[in-house]
Amino acid sequence: MAAMTSTFLGSAVVCKAQHKVAKAKAVAARAAFSVDGLKKAAVVGATTLLLASPAFAATIKLGGDNGELGFYPNKITVAKGEVVEFVNNKAFPHNVVFDEDNVPAGVNADAISHEDYLNGPGEKVTNKFDVAGVYGYYCEPHQGAGMAGTITVS
Repeated sequence: MAAMTSTFLGSAVVCKAQHKVAKAKAVAARAAFSVDGLKKAAVVGATTLLLASPAFAATIKLGGDNGELGFYPNKITVAKGEVVEFVNNKAFPHNVVFDEDNVPAGVNADAISHEDYLNGPGEKVTNKFDVAGVYGYYCEPHQGAGMAGTITVS
C-alpha cells in the first residue's frame, strides 16, 4: 500500500493511494477549515501587535510646520508613567535638553535629556515620566530664539 505523508499548517496529512474520493474531500474540508483558522489567528496576532505597540500620551513636534523655531505644542500635561514622543519636524538640527533647575527634586536632568542632535525629519526620541511635577526643557541650538517648553506630570 503506497502512502504519502506531508505537513500542512502544522498538521500531518496522510494520503493513501487506495482512499476513496470521499476521504480526499474530508481532508480538503479540514484543510479549508485550517486556512480559515489561520486567517483568524492572523487577525488576532495583528491586533495584539497593535495593542502592544507603545502608545504615546503626547507627541511634540520639534519645529513648526512652516519652519518656526519652537516645540509644538510647547506645554502639555501627562499622567505619571506616560510616554512623550519628540519628533523632529522642521528647521533642524534640534535636541531636547531638560533644565536641571526646572525638574522635580530627585530627577536627574542629564539622564532624561537627549543632547545629540536630531538632524533629519521624522527622527524621534521618547521620555517616560515617572515623577510628578513640572519639567522645563529647551533646544540648545535655538534656546536664544525661545525654543523651550514644559511638561507637567500629574
